[in-house]
Amino acid sequence: MVILGETKKEVKMMPHSVMTPALPSEAEAALAKETSRVLASRLQDADPMQLRIMDDTSPEGTVKLPASAVRLLVRILEEMARGNAVTLIPVHAELTTQEAADMLHISRPSLIRLLDDGKIDYRRVGTHRRVRFEGLMNYKRHADAARRAALAELAAYDQELGI
Repeated sequence: MVILGETKKEVKMMPHSVMTPALPSEAEAALAKETSRVLASRLQDADPMQLRIMDDTSPEGTVKLPASAVRLLVRILEEMARGNAVTLIPVHAELTTQEAADMLHISRPSLIRLLDDGKIDYRRVGTHRRVRFEGLMNYKRHADAARRAALAELAAYDQELGI
């Protein structure tokens, strides 16, 4: 799973998401900050964590969470503490072309061009294209790295020219 923190802008819903992401209130952000701090301080590397639901004294009131789930929960709470809405997307999820374009902050025709040029893998379902989230994020990482390299090159050129 991948956690996406959405800043205080319009948050779009993906059909495979469990619930619509909503910006946390100030009280929720403060509670998330405190809870993430407490959970993170008690998290052991690979040990599961037992949590007890205070108003449930039955055996089901104590749950055991894998350390990886607690780390994921801490990340979610940290994003909420920053005032961000959070969406979980399974790595193997398939997105529509519009959802993929929205994630890259480009137009749908621009995304289609990238797909047709073979820069992002996709598959067809009937006449529709489906983009794997994992492939989309690989493309985004490479594009971001290329952008950073180009900026570094421009900065070095500016330094060389004394600008």
